[in-house]
Amino acid sequence: MRRIGLISDTHDFLDDAVFRHFEQCDEVWHAGDFGTAAVADRLAAFRPLRGVYGNIDGYDIRSTYPEQLRFVCEGVEVLMMHIGGYPGRYTAAAKAALASGPAQLFISGHSHILKVMYDDKLRCLHMNPGAAGKHGWHKVRTLIRFVIDGKDMRQCEVVELGPR
Repeated sequence: MRRIGLISDTHDFLDDAVFRHFEQCDEVWHAGDFGTAAVADRLAAFRPLRGVYGNIDGYDIRSTYPEQLRFVCEGVEVLMMHIGGYPGRYTAAAKAALASGPAQLFISGHSHILKVMYDDKLRCLHMNPGAAGKHGWHKVRTLIRFVIDGKDMRQCEVVELGPR
């Protein structure tokens, strides 16, 4: 069993509350737009960190984190990319990546819109944790906690960090 803390679009702002909310998590996953390496470094010092770079990230992040990340957590095939869309409205890159191999969990960021929805057609759960930073048009900063136990994904919790 792995407890996951999912975050995105920090845009160089990392609320100290993130560490409290992720205290029981085994890993932190960041779906892009870290803002600076300092954000990634703080998260990586706290818990094992997996992440992808986003459109605002510079060389410091892009030289460490890939554009797309595919891995297995417990028994779940995970695909993560920053700009990916969502079921019924995937980007061309996301469509190609999802078509190239099965994924049971597809994670993206970028939109600053919190979404957790199931794609019946692909039999894949999509998660976008919204935005945890203060830059953007979102009104509330959010993140997600969930559990992967074997092939089961459960106990999905949305955490509101407060107003942007």
